[in-house]
Amino acid sequence: MDGNGRWARRRRHPASFGHRAGVRAIKTVLQACEDLGVHYLSIYAFSTENWTRPRAEVRALMRLFHETMQREIDEMHRRGVRIVVSGRRDELSPRMCERIDEAMQRTANNRNGVLNVCLNYGGRAEIVDAVKKLMADGVAPEAVDEAAISARMYVPDLPDPDLIIRTAGERRVSNFLLWQGAYAEMLVTDTLWPDFGAADLKAAIDDYASRTRRFGGRPEEAAV
Repeated sequence: MDGNGRWARRRRHPASFGHRAGVRAIKTVLQACEDLGVHYLSIYAFSTENWTRPRAEVRALMRLFHETMQREIDEMHRRGVRIVVSGRRDELSPRMCERIDEAMQRTANNRNGVLNVCLNYGGRAEIVDAVKKLMADGVAPEAVDEAAISARMYVPDLPDPDLIIRTAGERRVSNFLLWQGAYAEMLVTDTLWPDFGAADLKAAIDDYASRTRRFGGRPEEAAV
């Protein structure tokens, strides 16, 4: 969800103003997903590298995450959306962890959609943590395969993403879903995240639908 800071600067406001606008965009896109039949939505809320941002911005982000989780849980539950959170908990405050647990437990049985919030998340960190779980579980080296690693991801029951969208013209993977996104289609748009809406999502899905996914293979040529 890139571009919150740039969106704010163009309006001569601090980054926190853009992040709040970004939260509103999440609600818009989540509703659009429901309308378009998209069942799983993962959002990259805060990466393991984002701690290096200015302290004031980090504090404002954490406060915003906590407020949003508290404020929106009733609506998410009413709409039947299951909330899951991917990422490392040990660097989050106990108060934040309590809010996360509350949201996940309350919405655990919802079946209308899944919102995966990647918070203090890094793709490399997730793979490292999965390897640590393998070792802790005493899995023999010869028993380690893709299924064993996938089963130890942060939220192993989520399917791999079909489409990864990067806003604000960013063209990097940025440590996002490295394992799960191995064969995801990528789409880059110059639209800043706070301006990304239902029409943008529909255009992205239409573009995705026009592609042929080969997963590294090549279809057999028709016999002549």
